[in-house]
Amino acid sequence: MKMNAAAAEKPKRGLGRGLDALFADAEQRIEGREEKIETISTVSHLPSSVSETRRNISITSLIPAPYQPRRYFDPGALQGLSESIAQYGVLQPLLVRPSPTQKDKFEIIGGERRWRAAQLAQLHEVPVIVHDLDDRSALEIALIENIQRSDLTAIEEAEGYQKLIDEFQHTQEQLGDIVGKSRSHVTNSLRLLSLPKSVRDQIHQGKLTAGHARQLIGLSDAEILSLTKEIIEEGLSVREIERRRQKINQEEKGIAPRKITSSGKRNIIEKDADILILEKEMGNLLGLKVEINSRDNISGQVTIGFSSLDQLDELLQKLTRAAKS
Repeated sequence: MKMNAAAAEKPKRGLGRGLDALFADAEQRIEGREEKIETISTVSHLPSSVSETRRNISITSLIPAPYQPRRYFDPGALQGLSESIAQYGVLQPLLVRPSPTQKDKFEIIGGERRWRAAQLAQLHEVPVIVHDLDDRSALEIALIENIQRSDLTAIEEAEGYQKLIDEFQHTQEQLGDIVGKSRSHVTNSLRLLSLPKSVRDQIHQGKLTAGHARQLIGLSDAEILSLTKEIIEEGLSVREIERRRQKINQEEKGIAPRKITSSGKRNIIEKDADILILEKEMGNLLGLKVEINSRDNISGQVTIGFSSLDQLDELLQKLTRAAKS
């Protein structure tokens, strides 16, 4: 059974709806709030009825948000930023909200790196913009703010997506709209969380790229750890890892798919790692063998194998139910 599959290119999107739209959404969820901008230096004077306040706040009154997606801060880069801050000050205000759990404290939504660097520079106060936000908006904005700056590791980005899914029931499509990424980008990002923790840590530390890591998804933990060690120690390229993955998959299946080249020689067909993952996921979902053949990763064919009419009938029922849902 074959079905043609063609993916139409979508126009590139900007960063979702943007921070302005999210702030607007948050303000709609907080009734009876008025926007007010003022400059004051003490926490105790914060008006409780405002949705935004600009001010300078003591460094000791700021705390990292528990939902902050960014967890790794490069010490060298932090030291360099602190030297700049010591000379020029904090040029861009931090984005914060009143802490829902600690009186007179403010959670940092955006700008934790600047806050840490300001401490190293021994500043007493930093400029902030206070927004009265609920948990969902705070997490969305923290994620977008970091993605805009390319501040997150691939794992931190994936963990941010997963937290929005777990706590606020976002779909992958909604996440794509929020951050201005395609659904497939979000899906591939979330797949990184299936890797062993030690491998995710290597990505955090910059020893392993997301491109390398994606080639490891779907292999056994032993194979993943072995290949990760080779990547780091031997400096293997993504292409080399893809070849090794292909070899492992073919050995497990006991086959060596080949194609005829223009020279008449037979070469091993090399599929993209994401295609192999999709084959596995579709096969698990349908309970049948699935093969995806694509020359350009844009169009191709999906082949679903069945061994009886009962299996075919069950497949048709699944597709019918999916179409109606």
